[in-house]
Amino acid sequence: MGGGWEPRRPGGAADADLLLVFGATDRLREPGPYEEACAAYPGAFRFGCSTAGDIYDTQVSDDSLVVTAVRFAATRIVGVCTADLEDSFRAGERLAAALDPEGLVHVFVVTDGLHVNGSALVKGLAGGLPHGVTVTGGLSGDGSRFRETLVVCGGEPAAGTAGALGFYGPGLQVGYSSLGGWDAFGPERLITRSQGNVLYELDGRSALELYKTYLGPHAADLPASALLFPLSLRTEPGDTPLVRTILGVSEEESSMTFAGDMPVGTYARLMRANFDRLIDGAAGAARTSCGAVSPELALLVSCVGRKLVLGQRVEEEVEAVREVLGRGAVLAGFYSYGEISPFTPSARCELHNQTMTITTLAEP
Repeated sequence: MGGGWEPRRPGGAADADLLLVFGATDRLREPGPYEEACAAYPGAFRFGCSTAGDIYDTQVSDDSLVVTAVRFAATRIVGVCTADLEDSFRAGERLAAALDPEGLVHVFVVTDGLHVNGSALVKGLAGGLPHGVTVTGGLSGDGSRFRETLVVCGGEPAAGTAGALGFYGPGLQVGYSSLGGWDAFGPERLITRSQGNVLYELDGRSALELYKTYLGPHAADLPASALLFPLSLRTEPGDTPLVRTILGVSEEESSMTFAGDMPVGTYARLMRANFDRLIDGAAGAARTSCGAVSPELALLVSCVGRKLVLGQRVEEEVEAVREVLGRGAVLAGFYSYGEISPFTPSARCELHNQTMTITTLAEP
């Protein structure tokens, strides 16, 4: 929604079961456009979040509000939320406990993007779900401002909240994947002091000061400039690295706060963008997510860091997804402060940064 609503309604307003809402923080705070969209689909459950950019088909927009109305043939949806994220692991457990396990197939989660330990939330949520139930989603965004993020889960947009949307029904086919496309550089350094998602020391030295040394003139623009230089984490040789992005810095404590855990004993290495590999990563995630199924809906969650690096080329990664998935799939999604998905169908769910994560849905 830039210069007004551009409706695409193949059915009537009463047909929608789910209203996916992704938009800029200020647009969600404005009552007019949000209420207008909700009024058009009064029976639909509202679910979504504030963003660092909105995805509608192959378009990427800022300062906008994108609403996707979804009707299911047989799938049932249930939304639950929690407003206490101080202990993010327990918050994830509460979300899992609030979902009826009988017939649950998949969970899509969105959460406050600033006041949460995303990896702890994912562990708590995934650990409390029945075996075989998959989880994808993302951390809400606020552009490159990092001031306030909002979550929509059945009601009005709210800060400090996490919401989980449960999908029920044996006929629903769900695919997912998450890929990056960044190049590592510089030496690996051992995390020697951290607490949860707050990093203090690398190789016994101040992590913040060491990081600033690598950033050079970009250090003056922290934390936003950190989106261009994430850290790659690995525990054992041969492990698939996880990527972590900085959400904030504390000059007083000489620390950096990340979107997920930074465990002591893990090796960290700086990363930088490779334009072609970012686009290839989006296409690769699309191929893995759909497999042999022709998806009807694809939920795209990509990192704000990718958007800043790609700049005017940002729509190329969405176009790469469209080329793989074909014209039959509706594309919707957002740019985030963190992406939630297994790397592949055989892997465990993780919090990622700087990836394109895709969830595909189809009914027979």
